[in-house]
Amino acid sequence: MPNFVAPEIKKFVTWDYVVFAALFLVSASIGVFFAVKERKKKTSKEFLVGGKQMTCGPIAFSLTSSFMSAVTVLGTPSEVYRYGASFVLFFLSYTLVIIFTSELFLPVFYRSGITSTYEYLELRFNKIVRLAATLIYILQTILYTGIVVYAPSLALNQVTGFDLWGSVAATGIVCTFYCTLGGLKAVVWTDAFQMVVMVAGFVAVLIRGTNLNGGATKVWEDAHEGSRLNIFDFDVDPLRRHTFWTIVIGGTFTWLGLYGVNQSTIQRCISCKSERHAKMALYLNLLGLWTVLVCAVFCGLVMYSHYKSCDPWTAAFISAPDQVMPYFVMDIFSLMPGVPGLFVACAFSGTLSTVAASINALATVTFEDLVKKGFPNVSEKMSTWISKGLCVLYGVVCTSMAAAASLLGGVVQASLSIHGMCGGPMLGLFTLGIVFPCANWKGALGGLLAGISLAFWAGIGSFIYPAPATKSIPLQLSTLNCTLANSTEALITAAPTLAPERPLLADTWYSLSYLYFSAIGCVGCAITGLLISFITGPSKGEDIPPVLIKPVCNLFCFWSKRLKVFLWCGVRHDSLEMDFEKKLPEAAANKTRTDKTFRNNTNKENNHQIRGYNSEENSYTNISRESHL
Repeated sequence: MPNFVAPEIKKFVTWDYVVFAALFLVSASIGVFFAVKERKKKTSKEFLVGGKQMTCGPIAFSLTSSFMSAVTVLGTPSEVYRYGASFVLFFLSYTLVIIFTSELFLPVFYRSGITSTYEYLELRFNKIVRLAATLIYILQTILYTGIVVYAPSLALNQVTGFDLWGSVAATGIVCTFYCTLGGLKAVVWTDAFQMVVMVAGFVAVLIRGTNLNGGATKVWEDAHEGSRLNIFDFDVDPLRRHTFWTIVIGGTFTWLGLYGVNQSTIQRCISCKSERHAKMALYLNLLGLWTVLVCAVFCGLVMYSHYKSCDPWTAAFISAPDQVMPYFVMDIFSLMPGVPGLFVACAFSGTLSTVAASINALATVTFEDLVKKGFPNVSEKMSTWISKGLCVLYGVVCTSMAAAASLLGGVVQASLSIHGMCGGPMLGLFTLGIVFPCANWKGALGGLLAGISLAFWAGIGSFIYPAPATKSIPLQLSTLNCTLANSTEALITAAPTLAPERPLLADTWYSLSYLYFSAIGCVGCAITGLLISFITGPSKGEDIPPVLIKPVCNLFCFWSKRLKVFLWCGVRHDSLEMDFEKKLPEAAANKTRTDKTFRNNTNKENNHQIRGYNSEENSYTNISRESHL
């Protein structure tokens, strides 16, 4: 292999550190602000879910910032640079995910008055199912957070000279600090600020990179000539890493497990002051997801235009593909001190927001699902201190977990693989509870174990026996114009070696696209859960409050009341229609009837479905879970 001379790339200078430090300072200050502002509000509800009075704007920013992490800032441009712009098809995945989340899952969680999504599982099934799901979520989130902390720190360290463990420690300390002081409100408003920084960093790179490479038209032409614009590949082969079907179908399952039933997302949605605000937050968040995705994809195309004749990864100027983006930034901004610091702040904005959201969600789940179950009579003041202590604990654990993340490969594939292996079965579990009234707790638990087993079988197998190169080979990258070193290296001819023996499943089951792990876990959980439920005796619908079920089947059998009754398995399928289609309009029309009189005339067993209904907004407002028990 020829030996190339790497061009001189400057490292961080004083102004870069100043800009980067300003990000951490502002983030920490927001935590201090909310700690001082709301020091008199001692309840754990205020700390964990912001008093359930948040509006849609900051929640939308927070959701986008948290899930468009440094994995997106560093990993997505690298994916586009190496594999082409087909990644933009996640545009469709995100759209489907937000629609399903806002119309299927969110209404059930919101109207149930829960704080932890896993409370739903106890209301719908039992404590055992809730505990199993809680433990899986904690494992998933700690693993994912380790990647989010370690991977960008490593990439930036090797390119910019930024201290690796210093950045890891700083991330953990600052996130833990403002989470512990300010609670959810600090997390949400800090995320909103970090979202602005993230977009600013992308825009700076796009403008500078486009100008240096001859303008947008030239960048587009280079991408076309390099086959980077072959987006629509309709090959149905599930072993192919990225095709239209793997991204749209597999990506939807993966992100739905991350969005639709994930505590970090739902916790912020139910912190909104009404269901309408929660839905608006999700749809506004979709605009943010599209914006960040488009910025990341175009950054990848600009990088390709810049390095089309001398790829720094192939030429061994950098040691990993995830370092291409920071290398590119240090290259094009070498004469502009402070701007590389803005990009690093952009990358770490994603890291800070994701880690903070994870710490806050982990603290909430642990407190609601484990601590309160073991100590039901704990005082409000002690509850708040326990919640803050859990934030500190998980801050330390997630930061420590970063050390193990180096074993998991590329940041995008590793993070989405973990979400798929854990999030898919969880998605299947909640789908069983919400969509299928016949599912019982034995089916739910058996389905969850089956889904986890299938997803981890495929996922771990793919790490041990990677897919054949023909299924995931990058597009062509050139070193034609790289500068050769003066010295020559001796050509060493290695003795031919036999290919390692691969098991029968290595080129089939283990070679499935990583985006299908979630679909495997979800479908496996749902099918197994339904089979076990029918074998052990389906749930009696009369015992299930209708608020815990979403009448999806009504869309497909609206013409037959008898069929609706059958598919609802004994749940009073007409109760929602009776309350909302008849009684609420009647109450709105009759101005003399008070809300109190209306509630008194409503069936007692259906009261929990209409309490909290806001006739002005045609939506629900938050009510405490205690009012449902």
